[in-house]
Amino acid sequence: MPDFETVIGLEVHVELKTRSKIFCSCANSFGGEPNTNVCPVCSGFPGMLPVLNQQAVEYAIMTGLALNCEIAEFSKFDRKNYFYPDLPKAYQISQYDLPICLSGYLDIELPGQARKRIGITRAHMEEDAGKLVHQGDITSTPFSLVDLNRSGVPLLEIVSEPDMRSAQEARAYLEKLRSILLFVGVSDCKMQEGSLRCDANVSVRPLGQAEFGTRAEIKNLNSFRALEKAIEYEVRRQVEAIEDGETIIQETRTWDDDKQVTRSMRSKEDAHDYRYFPEPDLPPLRIAREWVARVKESLPELPDQAQQRLVEEYGLPSYDAGLITLSPEYLAFFDQCRAGYDQPKVIANWMMGELNRLLNQNNMEITQSRIKAHQLVQMLQLLDEGAISGKMAKSIFEEMFFTGKDAAEIVKEKGLAQISDQDALKPMIEQIVKENPKVVQDYKNGKEKAFGFFIGQIMRITKGQANPALVNQLLKEILNQQ
Repeated sequence: MPDFETVIGLEVHVELKTRSKIFCSCANSFGGEPNTNVCPVCSGFPGMLPVLNQQAVEYAIMTGLALNCEIAEFSKFDRKNYFYPDLPKAYQISQYDLPICLSGYLDIELPGQARKRIGITRAHMEEDAGKLVHQGDITSTPFSLVDLNRSGVPLLEIVSEPDMRSAQEARAYLEKLRSILLFVGVSDCKMQEGSLRCDANVSVRPLGQAEFGTRAEIKNLNSFRALEKAIEYEVRRQVEAIEDGETIIQETRTWDDDKQVTRSMRSKEDAHDYRYFPEPDLPPLRIAREWVARVKESLPELPDQAQQRLVEEYGLPSYDAGLITLSPEYLAFFDQCRAGYDQPKVIANWMMGELNRLLNQNNMEITQSRIKAHQLVQMLQLLDEGAISGKMAKSIFEEMFFTGKDAAEIVKEKGLAQISDQDALKPMIEQIVKENPKVVQDYKNGKEKAFGFFIGQIMRITKGQANPALVNQLLKEILNQQ
């Protein structure tokens, strides 16, 4: 939209992987029969008092430090009042004016673009609400069922500055944020299970205008693709409405993945609509500087540090290093391969190419793949030795991915060993040349397709197992003797 600028801010809700919920002793676990993992505290019985989970606070501190935030010495909890069927108390315990983390940032990088810093306004702790199970589409369902198993799960809400200017930047931000959370180990970030959820605030404004436009909030985007597509659609919708003389209203919208459109749900609330006031059943939270220092000392290698290491020690391009550091397991796979194979760029190419392709096609994480780092190393060594060709390697790698078998085992089972014996190949090539004198003449007349014809015949006879480099060499020698 050349005459308009897009402005995007994200609110990301992260479920912290504590053993128990934030204010009670119920297990913090996904799944289970509806309304079985509840108690009087998390189901909102009158008179029940919350008790703060210390591990949840420590995870919030870890996340804040990893996001370059200031950790407040004094913060407090508040009641956010609103009525919704999945909120049994009719209020949510959250943090409003004194959150635990303030003023952070993270850096993103898109292909061919300079690194960009995205500000983080705040990160605050709160309890999750229950879950509504809709009997049909969310905007037209005849009724919904309430499951309170998720009620009271500890959340960290991370609010960005409106610093993103495209759907691609928003996706890069969410991917980077997810990688940081995974490296720190505070959440499993499984978007399909709801442990990482994203709301996108989207507005547009004419180029050169300082004031922000009226924003729409798109709720509960549960995949990177949904985030990107929803923002792209919403930008088009708002621009077209403005060009048609319509007024954009502040509202909450939902993403319809089937129809690839956003749809209105309700008018958007402001903070004063929630009637925040301090939570009377929880004392203010005072965080000692010694505690923060201990947590900071315990932080593991973070994605930016790992990316810098891959660039400086192994000479990988910054973009490659960024992809490899999207999760700690992915980085560990690379490091294990690198320990046994001295060509980091080759490893990176296979990980970003074939491994990524198979993971994405099968909606899998690298931890679910059956292929291990040492098996990829063994296959690359076979490739270097000329025992298999590049084309064979891709086929072998795919079988390794699904079966967990070693490359050498697959080569033996399927008879895929590359023919690199000159004495075996030369008579074969001579015979093919002898049987095709017209094609030989075409080759001598400068027709490049003639050479390709011979290569194809040799590969057909050897079932693709002939060493391509050796075939090229021998074929040229034999043709030049004709």
